[in-house]
Amino acid sequence: MKQASDILIVGGGLNGPALALALAQTGHSVTVIDALDEKVRKNAAFDGRAYALALASQRLLAAIGIWDRIAGHAQPMLEIKVTDGHAGAGASPFFMHFDHAEIEEGPMGFMVEDRHLRRAFMDAMAAEKAITRINGRTVVAQNSGPTGVTVTLDDGADVTGRLLVGCDGRRSGTAARAGIKRTGWDYGQTALVCAIEHDLPHHGIAHQFFMPPGPLAILPLTGNRSSIVWSERTDAARRINALDEVAYLQVLRPRFGDFLGEIRLQGERFTYPLNLTIANSFVANRLALVGDAAHGMHPIAGQGLNAGLRDVGALAEVLTLAGRRGEDISSTLVLERYQEWRRFDTAALAMATDAFNKLFSNDNPILRAGRDIGMGIVGSLPGLRRGFVREAAGLTGDLPKLLQGRAI
Repeated sequence: MKQASDILIVGGGLNGPALALALAQTGHSVTVIDALDEKVRKNAAFDGRAYALALASQRLLAAIGIWDRIAGHAQPMLEIKVTDGHAGAGASPFFMHFDHAEIEEGPMGFMVEDRHLRRAFMDAMAAEKAITRINGRTVVAQNSGPTGVTVTLDDGADVTGRLLVGCDGRRSGTAARAGIKRTGWDYGQTALVCAIEHDLPHHGIAHQFFMPPGPLAILPLTGNRSSIVWSERTDAARRINALDEVAYLQVLRPRFGDFLGEIRLQGERFTYPLNLTIANSFVANRLALVGDAAHGMHPIAGQGLNAGLRDVGALAEVLTLAGRRGEDISSTLVLERYQEWRRFDTAALAMATDAFNKLFSNDNPILRAGRDIGMGIVGSLPGLRRGFVREAAGLTGDLPKLLQGRAI
């Protein structure tokens, strides 16, 4: 049996390492179990994947020592433009335009490539003595007892701790082994994800173009590059992704438009099926779920990682304050505080993204007229615009200290 840690984290993507660093820096010992080999995570080349980090998420990354490692690779998002229309037909005259200048705190967020984030997390964890990493191993069993929790790895080794945290994605084995059921549905949509190079500068502007099959997000990366998250009906997405590069761009160009000049693919192409999946409970006996393991939602608002980092901030704060009071950090009473803090906010965000997707991913003329008028109203009222900008920056709601840029 391997040396026990206070907390065992299953999942080495982004939320798992973020939580490990937040907890280690407040005096906890942590073991991170990652199914992927460290070299795979750390040595990844550019593949087109990137994340939209809200300003509040950037503050958390700064607080746990990650931001200084990636700041030089981050592209500020200074404006967001939201339009509605058909591919090749141009945008509706009704639109929403949000500018970071409407708030005092700075850019609404930043775009950061996946490879830079992962490498920064690997380096930061390697430098933290309180974190033990187990790479290239998967968990095949777990058992919560009266004094702690034990997980069994695929090589037969047992690892013990006081608390188990699942950061292992929408198909969380941690949740399934704990008997936690999930609620959700499939959208019949698939996201096509890639990066493009373009002739003209994007000026830090993010675009969201709603079309009947699904939204197209054009998100600024450093240089004359942008990340594309393009939702289509699943059958159509499958056909499009099977095309060669020339044909793929021929399908994308009418949807993209010519406002950035000529476009070229850069890096790999990916597809992700889109669904809504929420764990019926975020906690169980000596167990908590974080990120997609607790909630997976439509990427329409780009809030997946940001919601996960809110979980990280909330759980780290709950556990740290409980430990300082001398409480058992893995007790049901303590873990319920985390669930109460995050569950309503998560459910509200999931329902909002679900409703927004259903409202915009159709060609019903009555709904189309209503949403266009609604966008025009929002765009014309400074108070509403400011509210949307603050929401996009992640500055609303009951924020954990780390997302305020404060130490726990």
